Amino acid sequence: MNWNQALKDYTVYLKLERGLSDNSIQSYTRDIEKLMAFLTSQTITTGPLEIDKTTVQQFVYEIAKVVNPRSQARIISGLKSFFTYLIFEEYRNDNPLDLIESPKIGRKLPDTLSEKEIDNLIGAIDLGTPEGERNRAILETLYGCGLRVSELINLKISDLFFDEGFIKVTGKGNKQRFVPISLVNMKYISIYRNEIRVHLNIKEGFQDILFLNRRGRQLTRAMIFTIIKNLATTIGLQKNISPHTFRHSFATHLLENGADLRSIQQMLGHESITTTEIYMHVDRSHLADVMNTYHPRKEY
Repeated sequence: MNWNQALKDYTVYLKLERGLSDNSIQSYTRDIEKLMAFLTSQTITTGPLEIDKTTVQQFVYEIAKVVNPRSQARIISGLKSFFTYLIFEEYRNDNPLDLIESPKIGRKLPDTLSEKEIDNLIGAIDLGTPEGERNRAILETLYGCGLRVSELINLKISDLFFDEGFIKVTGKGNKQRFVPISLVNMKYISIYRNEIRVHLNIKEGFQDILFLNRRGRQLTRAMIFTIIKNLATTIGLQKNISPHTFRHSFATHLLENGADLRSIQQMLGHESITTTEIYMHVDRSHLADVMNTYHPRKEY
C-alpha cells in the first residue's frame, strides 16, 4: 500500500465510520500530507506500512523548527490517529508515534468581546445595502446562538422553529442539537428573509440555505471572516477577532449572568463538559457568587 492509497482509504474511514465534517477531515489529511512532503524532500521511499519511529522522529524534529507547540501537538495527534487506523485495519501492528510525546501547551483562554464592543460592531453595519441586513442577522445569530462558523453557513430555513423558539443546528460529526433563539434574533432573521432574501436569484441547490451571497449561493467561511474583520477595522477595534469570538462571547456572557455550565455545554454542542469548563477561567467571580449563594456556611 502506498501513501496515496492509504490516505484515500483513511479519508473514507473518517467520513463514513467516524462521521467527521469536511473541515475536520481536511485537518487530519493535511497532517499526513505534511509527512508525505517531508519524505519526498528527503528522498525517503518507505511506505505507510513500513515507516518506523526513527523516521517519524526526524519529521517531528523538522516541523518543530517551523510551527508553534500547539500546531506541533495537533500534527502529532493527527498522525497518531492515522496509524491507529492502520492498526485497526490490521495493516500494521504498531504505532510509530506511541513513544513520541507532544509538546506541553497551556490551555489558551478564549478571546471575548464585551457587550458594548458587540453593539459597536453591529452598529457599524451599513443597513442601506442588502448585504447590511444580512450581515446584521449573521452577527446576531453568531452571538445570540453561539454557533460555529460552519454551523452558521449551513443553517437552513427548514432548521428555523420560530414558533417554538428554537433553531436546529448540525454540528461536528453531523450531530444535531436544538438551540434557543431570542426574539431579537428572530426579528433580524425575519427582516433579512422577508425584505432581502426574497429578491435574490437563488441558484439550484441553495433554496433552503438561510444566508446567501448576492449571487444566490451559499456563503463561505472566508466571507464571514472578512465581514467581521472589516467591521473591526471600521470601529478601530484592536482585538484579533473571528466568528469564533462571538461564540466565546456568547458562552462567557451567559456564565457571567448566572447560567449553569451544563446548559451552556448543551447549547454549544460540546461533547464533554471539560471543553466547556474553559469558560470558568474567564470570569472567576462567578465561582464566588456560587459559593456565597449555595454553601451552607455562607453566613459565617
